[in-house]
Amino acid sequence: MKIITLPHEPAVRWPVFDSESEAAVLQILRDGNVSTHPVIRELEQDYEAFTGRRHALAHNNGTSALLAAFHALGLQPGDEILVPTATFWASVLPMIWCGIIPVFCESEPVTLGIDPADMWRKITSRTKAVVIVHLWGLPCQVDEIQQVCDEFDLRIIEDASHAHGAVYHGRNCGAVGDISVFSLQGDKLAPAGEGGILLTDNADYLERAACLGDITRIIELDSPARRFAATGMGIKTRIAPMSAALGRVSLRKLTESNRVRNENHRWLSECLENLGFDCFLPPTGIGRVYFEFLIRHRDPAFETSRFMDRLQSLGGQVSTPRYPLLHEQPLFREGHVARIGRFPEDVRLPDYAGISFPQTEHENRRLIKLPNFCHPCEKLLEQYRDAFEHAVRSH
Repeated sequence: MKIITLPHEPAVRWPVFDSESEAAVLQILRDGNVSTHPVIRELEQDYEAFTGRRHALAHNNGTSALLAAFHALGLQPGDEILVPTATFWASVLPMIWCGIIPVFCESEPVTLGIDPADMWRKITSRTKAVVIVHLWGLPCQVDEIQQVCDEFDLRIIEDASHAHGAVYHGRNCGAVGDISVFSLQGDKLAPAGEGGILLTDNADYLERAACLGDITRIIELDSPARRFAATGMGIKTRIAPMSAALGRVSLRKLTESNRVRNENHRWLSECLENLGFDCFLPPTGIGRVYFEFLIRHRDPAFETSRFMDRLQSLGGQVSTPRYPLLHEQPLFREGHVARIGRFPEDVRLPDYAGISFPQTEHENRRLIKLPNFCHPCEKLLEQYRDAFEHAVRSH
């Protein structure tokens, strides 16, 4: 007999675009400039104000923004970047096309971010940077990571794609790295359909990123780099104005939409914490958001798979995390990285086929993904609480 009987669609539907979103897009169409409209600069200014950054550069998606970030750091083929294996592939794969070697690291169990202790173990003379990811909207251990980076003079690329509105000890996520990136893809907290934002306080990084793929911006440079205005670096990464218009409206609505998600998820989290679950509630000084709602039982031996089967039979929409671990994927296991990357002949790649990450693999198996409750849904949340109570009693 099902306990969760209410429809999910009204509570979980995302994204939701309203009349303000429609008007923003229609204005672009009426203006007629659907390629280089000033709304792109307006979106960039919005994100500069939102994060406190000096410079923003809009891209056609977050993947392109990450590619620009790797390019902007001026790294050379054969350099290494430390990356988590528990992340979306765009945090990692663009660096391969630059000839940069991804070196996978464990994730620590508290925030599921890259493990500073494993970073120490993986650093070599070729290590130049680290990618940090605030997975699912929970800021990672930035201070501990920064200590390692300061010791070894490493740059930080911050993938804040899950973390629009999250705060780390008074600093907005998106303002933590030497270069930071947001995705504006349709599932994200401030969606634009497709889009990405690169942010930095370093004017040289901004210039290199622009030279990679925004010819319009290169033309406006007042530096020797303007000589590349006719060609750029051969890639086009500029965002479409209609996406930029959507992104501006979504960012304006972010505070309220995050408030509703947080209230829903915190209420249910407090109920589930009393049943023995760890719901990744943030400690003092950390303001998390909910790109996705992940929990785990505090008992490492808890039979997660069987418990999820029980919840599903009670009407719950629960599943495993959406991202497979990257080191387990055929691209790495079957040697394709060596074929697509432009690596120096004297560089030896990691043994991607032979590596394992027992801590990350163990924690990943424990995670239960719940729906994102994006809209007021008190009765549905109560049904989820009741279903969990019933499943725990019968587990």
